[in-house]
Amino acid sequence: MSQVLTNAAEFTVSEIAQAVKRTVEDEFGHVRVRGEISGFRGQHSSGHAYFTLKDDSASIDAVVWKGSYARLAFKPEEGLEVIATGRLTTFPRSSKYQIVIENIEPAGAGALMALLEERRKKLLAEGLFARERKRALPYLPRVIGVVTSPTGAVIRDILHRLEDRFPSHVLVWPVRVQGETCAPEVVNAIDGFNALLPGGAIPRPDLIIVARGGGSIEDLWGFNEESVVRAVAGSAIPVISAVGHETDTTLVDYASDMRAPTPTAAAEAAVPVRAELIAYVEDQGMRQRQAARRTLASLRDRLRAAAAGLPRPADLAATQRQTLDMTASRLTGALRHFVQGRRLGYSGLEAKLQPRLVRQRHAELRERLANLDRHAIAGLNKTVDRSRLKFDPILRQLPLAATTSMERKQTILARLSPRLSAQPLRAELRHAGGLLVPLAARLAASARHAMSQRRGQIEQLGKLIETLGYRNVLARGYAIVQDERGEVVTDASRLMPGDSLQITFAQGEVTANVAGAPPRRKPPKSPSGGGTQESLF
Repeated sequence: MSQVLTNAAEFTVSEIAQAVKRTVEDEFGHVRVRGEISGFRGQHSSGHAYFTLKDDSASIDAVVWKGSYARLAFKPEEGLEVIATGRLTTFPRSSKYQIVIENIEPAGAGALMALLEERRKKLLAEGLFARERKRALPYLPRVIGVVTSPTGAVIRDILHRLEDRFPSHVLVWPVRVQGETCAPEVVNAIDGFNALLPGGAIPRPDLIIVARGGGSIEDLWGFNEESVVRAVAGSAIPVISAVGHETDTTLVDYASDMRAPTPTAAAEAAVPVRAELIAYVEDQGMRQRQAARRTLASLRDRLRAAAAGLPRPADLAATQRQTLDMTASRLTGALRHFVQGRRLGYSGLEAKLQPRLVRQRHAELRERLANLDRHAIAGLNKTVDRSRLKFDPILRQLPLAATTSMERKQTILARLSPRLSAQPLRAELRHAGGLLVPLAARLAASARHAMSQRRGQIEQLGKLIETLGYRNVLARGYAIVQDERGEVVTDASRLMPGDSLQITFAQGEVTANVAGAPPRRKPPKSPSGGGTQESLF
């Protein structure tokens, strides 16, 4: 194989790097660069500050040395658009060029930060970040769902922390945590965990952790997407957001139920320390047992003190036993005296229960009943007499009044009839156009109607007299008692033994004589005692 000979000079890598460095520094010894600060995390432990300046299509690394950083009037902030004054140089070890900044002037907020702020205000106005929407985390979740990359250090930190504190059942839903597919994958993961049914083949998480490591605003932009924020806010399962490091803030942090500064802190917030919980339970159990022992000891002492003050059971029963013996000894004599008293009481009643006394009482009651019957008949007779005195004159006047009224009407009609049928009247009627012919017909009809009304009234009065007559009263079972002079007897005290009475019934009459001793006149009863009936109508 032939060897190519050349007279070109050979350079080492360091020589090339140094040559490029001198060329860049000579050409761009003093520049002003406009761009958006990205990836700023504050000063390094050395005091220097490292970040990136970017625009829509390119980016450049930037460094501010410790001495220059202290002299800056405007400190760099993540997402701000600035004008940086400095010089370009290279970093030979990594073949990169960078700008060493000596002064920074603000040029306005960056495009991403402006979009982020606009989106934050929009979602805040909708109430997705409201504190009252946030729910309390379960104290001891049985299943924890983690939405993160399965290959990063985040999931290892979470699992390791959970294992140390309280081993739990963890479900990992793998997603990409940056790039264009980050947002839809995170939304699908949150919705998927919420779609799991309790008690299903795959257990439903009691808590969801959305986690990612730190990065620039561009790297974390997937967690600022509106779809992800709405998925977190609408989750039925409580959500802990652990996106980025402590200084990183995304919109998911506002919508979640709790924000953790790091994924490890999220694991610590999810579960308590098992050892501490066991110690706490054991401590509470020991305190409970000690309290129970103290309570039992106190109750035992109180029982002994109370028992010491009580009398002996035999002493309590001795008095009652003696009382029972004395009562039992008096019981036989008391029963005997009781029976004797009852026998004497019944012997006094025996004389009152003789047949003669019973018959005498029966006779007195029969006589009382007869007197009541006579009083009832007397009341009926009084009512009939009053009705007769009231309606007899009216009855006698009715035929005469009816006849007189009829005669008066006939006289009037007789007087008017020639006039109504006379030839002059007909001439006048014809002369008046026949207006009085209807009047005559109406007058004749009115007369007939008046006679019909009078006849009906007479018939009603006759029926009323018939209804109120004493014959109808006799038909209901009553009778009229008259003495020898024909007067109605209304008082039994007026009768003497041997008097003759005429009794009139609804059908026929009979003669009777008064027998026995004259009845004694009893004082009238008060109205409240239910006296005799005065009227049957």
